[in-house]
Amino acid sequence: MEDTELDAGAGPSRRIERAKAIEAFLDRFAPSADKDLLADMMVTICRLAADKTDRGELKLLNKALKELRYAFKVFSPYREVRKVSIFGSSRTPPGHPDYVQADNFARIMRQLNWMVITGAGDGIMRAGHLGAGREASFGVAIRLPFEQRTNTIIADDPKLVNFKYFFTRKLLFIKEASAIALFPGGFGTQDEGFEALVLIQTGKAALVPVVLVDAPGGTYWQHWRTYVQAELLRTNMISPEDMNLFRVTDDVQVAAKEITDFYKRYHSSRYVAEKLVLRLNTPLSNQALEELNDKYSSIVTAGKIEQWPGPLDGEDNEYPDKVRLTLTFDRRSIGTLRLLINDVNKLT
Repeated sequence: MEDTELDAGAGPSRRIERAKAIEAFLDRFAPSADKDLLADMMVTICRLAADKTDRGELKLLNKALKELRYAFKVFSPYREVRKVSIFGSSRTPPGHPDYVQADNFARIMRQLNWMVITGAGDGIMRAGHLGAGREASFGVAIRLPFEQRTNTIIADDPKLVNFKYFFTRKLLFIKEASAIALFPGGFGTQDEGFEALVLIQTGKAALVPVVLVDAPGGTYWQHWRTYVQAELLRTNMISPEDMNLFRVTDDVQVAAKEITDFYKRYHSSRYVAEKLVLRLNTPLSNQALEELNDKYSSIVTAGKIEQWPGPLDGEDNEYPDKVRLTLTFDRRSIGTLRLLINDVNKLT
C-alpha cells in the first residue's frame, strides 16, 4: 500500500471487512481478471472519503477518470495499428506550405497503413486528418473558450474524444502513438514537443521516433535545433546523446522513412524485473549480436546483450512470435539506446 498510515482510524478488522465487501461487489458487478487493480482503485476511493477530500478535487478526479476510461475504450479496437501523433499550429491556413506538408505526410503514413492522431482542430490538425482520411484518423479535442473547434473531417466521428483537461489529453497523445510528428506551431506545439522528448528522455514513455518537419526550405525547426544546441547542449543541460532522440527534416518522405525504419526489425519493448526486453520481428545473426555487445557495453550494467527465441517469464506471453534481445540497461542512456535500435534495424 502507498499510504503508510493504512487509513487513519481503520483497524485490521475494519480493513478486512472492507476488502471482503469490495471483493463481493466486484464479483457481482464488475467481474475481471484484473480484480486486484480494481479493488485497489476502490480502496483509494475509500481513502479519499476518509481524507475528507475537497469536493472540487473529487470533481477533478472523477472527470479525469471518466475521460480516460472513455478514451481507452475508443482506442482499444485499434490497439495493434501503428499511429503517429501530429502536432502543429491550429492557425495554419489551407494552402500554406506547412499545411500542405502535413497533408502530404499524413497521406504517406496512411499509404503505409498507419493511422494519425491530432488535436482535432483546424490548421495542421485538419491537414493531418485530410491527408489520412476520416477512417484513419483519431481526434483528441480540448475544450477552450477561444479558437479551438473540431474540424469538419473528424466532427461526429466515433474516433473523436473530447477532453476537459490538457493532462488527460496529453497522456493519450503519447500513450497511443508509435511516433511523433511536429510541424511548426505556437506555445502548444512547443509544449507538446518538449513534453514528448522529456518523457522519452527520462524513460517515462516508450522510445519512439520523433520527427520535426519543416516546409521545403523552411527554418522553423532548424532554428529550434540551433537554440537547443546553443543553449541546452552547450551548457550541459542536456547530454549529447539526447540529440539522437529527434530528427529535423523538410522532406516528408525522409520523415516517414525515419518512422518506418525504426520498426523495420524492432517491434516494442518492456522491462521484466531488471531486464530491458527488446522484441524483434526477425532474429539477429551471432555476428550482429557480437557487434552490439562490443559497441554498446557502456549502457549495459551487468552481463551482456543476449538473444532469446520467445517471451521471458513475466512477459505474460505477449507477442509469442517475436524474438527477444535482453540487457541490463542503465535506464538513463536513452539516446544511446536509440542508436542501438537503429543498428538492430540495420544489421543482418
